[in-house]
Amino acid sequence: MLEARIRNAAVRSRVAAADDVQGWIQDGMTIGVSGFTKSGDAKAVLKALVRRVERTGEHLRIRLLSGASLGEVDALLAAHDLVSLRAPYQSDATLRRTINGGETGYVDQHLSETAEWVRAGYWGDIDLAIIEAAAITEDGGIIPTTSVGNSPVFVERAKRVIVELNPSIPAEFEGMHDIYTPEARPHRGPIPILGVRDRVGTPYIPCPPEKIAAVVVSEERDTPSALTKPDAETERMAGYILEFLQHEVRHGRLPEGFGPLQSGVGSVANAVLAGLKSAPVRDLEVYTEVMQDAAFELIDAGVVKAASSCSFTLSEEMHRYVLANFQRYRDKVVLRPQEISNHPEVVRRLGVIAINAALEVDVYGNVNSTHVQGTHMMNGIGGSGDFARHAALSIFVTKSTAKDGRISCVVPFVSHVDHTEHDVDVLVTERGLVDLRGLPPRARAKAIVDHLAHPDYQDALRDYLRRADARGGNTPHLLEEAFGWHVRYRETGDMRQRIAMFAD
Repeated sequence: MLEARIRNAAVRSRVAAADDVQGWIQDGMTIGVSGFTKSGDAKAVLKALVRRVERTGEHLRIRLLSGASLGEVDALLAAHDLVSLRAPYQSDATLRRTINGGETGYVDQHLSETAEWVRAGYWGDIDLAIIEAAAITEDGGIIPTTSVGNSPVFVERAKRVIVELNPSIPAEFEGMHDIYTPEARPHRGPIPILGVRDRVGTPYIPCPPEKIAAVVVSEERDTPSALTKPDAETERMAGYILEFLQHEVRHGRLPEGFGPLQSGVGSVANAVLAGLKSAPVRDLEVYTEVMQDAAFELIDAGVVKAASSCSFTLSEEMHRYVLANFQRYRDKVVLRPQEISNHPEVVRRLGVIAINAALEVDVYGNVNSTHVQGTHMMNGIGGSGDFARHAALSIFVTKSTAKDGRISCVVPFVSHVDHTEHDVDVLVTERGLVDLRGLPPRARAKAIVDHLAHPDYQDALRDYLRRADARGGNTPHLLEEAFGWHVRYRETGDMRQRIAMFAD
């Protein structure tokens, strides 16, 4: 197995146990690891680091960069206070607590930008890269597994590389990846991707063999994604989107195949995309940062013919199914670095239809994707901003309420702005769809309240807008009341009651 998976003899001689490579990890280091939304992430070496500090009692903290969220490793490292700084995305409850508690510094970043920061040296030196691989080529090239993320730039810039070879990944993964590195600035040429299927790089991450300090063999599996099943509300949302896209085709504003689809991370986005399975459309394309269960279901249903992504983020059942039937998808899927999958140039060129999830939206179309009650980080902005600003259509989806109706997801003013009204074309809840393009602020507000807000909150929203409008302005607000609903929820646990202190 080792000869087939590690085809360079010198590198093969460096196979070591995860506990034996701990000497290369020191306090204060900046470490770049593979992994994108719990997929293809470094596992064995970082888990051995946890065992090391448990055994020795030493105090050690690292600066940890990745593609996006890691699996259970994020929780283990956070629980042992091993991370001083984390970037650019996470989705773990334990790590989230240390971030919101101020123990872990967190840089929430557009995912297309991290590689540029590494390349420019903004993060300082990358002391060590830890990369999961399916194989290593004769020249030291690293074949990634279920994600690419920022692994190429980490390998390029790191002083040393440790490869975690994972034989549980089918050897047929080789050839699926397309590793392309943009040219140096300021005279960078265009990225030559003209279609979803285009391959413009190499099937491996280039790496000089002498840079690989060790190879750790580990068959640890990706942490499954906890996706909730589609329900009647998400199916309605998918129906609204399909009807809208077909309307745009009929009016000549979209091509017959709509343009490549992008769907963000999470259950709502996955469920909405899954709703297209029964749609009377075929041969769609996907250009996205993450392929969740729905993307593979659409391929099986014949709805999607080709997909480009940065990672697979799958439930346990779908993960087993995809790996067991990988030949079915091998000629339909390309995995790229996230700086390419999310690159604004390519997104704009291909005319991507972006569908991302929101925590809350406000009456003028601003979107909060990251901060609960405006202060507490949930996961991060991820790639939604990369796509929202540059897509042919930027669609945000959310249910109209949360917490059994105690929270309205349509509010007078979002408590944190990730996507301004300028980057949002369409909003969708289970109540309906609103096309915001070309609508001035007051018209946007009326449409959002009438068609998206839950009936329990519509009268209060209309009252807020009526009183705000009396004060004038292009986007009328009552600043002393704009966050009143959030204050009410913080104090009582329910937004549905008006705040008497703010009533005129």
